Amino acid sequence: MAKLTKKQKEAYAKVDSSKSYDLAAASALVKDITNVKFDASVDLAIRLGVDPRKANQMVRGVVTLPHGTGKDVKVLALVTPDKEAEATAAGADYVGLDEYLQKIKGGWTDVDVIITMPSVMGKLGPLGRVLGPRGLMPNPKTGTVTMDVAKAVQDVKAGKIDFKVDKTGIVHAAIGKVSFDAKKIEENANELIQTIIKLKPTTAKGTYVKSVFMSSTMSPSIAVEVKSV
Repeated sequence: MAKLTKKQKEAYAKVDSSKSYDLAAASALVKDITNVKFDASVDLAIRLGVDPRKANQMVRGVVTLPHGTGKDVKVLALVTPDKEAEATAAGADYVGLDEYLQKIKGGWTDVDVIITMPSVMGKLGPLGRVLGPRGLMPNPKTGTVTMDVAKAVQDVKAGKIDFKVDKTGIVHAAIGKVSFDAKKIEENANELIQTIIKLKPTTAKGTYVKSVFMSSTMSPSIAVEVKSV
């Protein structure tokens, strides 16, 4: 294991690994233990008591964080010509269709979210091998395949994120930046957690939310007291 730097040792010393913190305390502490020179992301890892291998226990959804993600999200709108002006006015960074389909086919994926229309999805099918592994394939369940392109673009720009449980039963999501004040971090985290709680599958047995950990880029993890959320 690599040796810890002085700043890393100081950060670990501030986190009591034997205890759990309520959400407000964790949100304040994550700011205190982050010493990187850039505006680090704040992340949540939520372990759920589900079996993701079973279709009826897959937890997936979208949430609009009240204070956004703090990230400038690059949006590509793959739309027909009649929708281009609408997408551009809503704030999409890239707007078009065939030219971008060709770029993606060539390996270009320099965007965070792709929004498209139902009529265009047929053209995106062959690009699944490129878009799928990068989490960029539009999906009606996350609101990225829609006729209301303008609203979809605005929602994403305002802080809408999609999430799903991974094969180990954990939901990972970025919920802000360490430059946010602690209250905003707390409120964003709470919004995500409450949304996940509402999505509890009826077939899930036993404890649903098993653990919650908060961390920032390169910081120690902070255990969040589940009962506090």
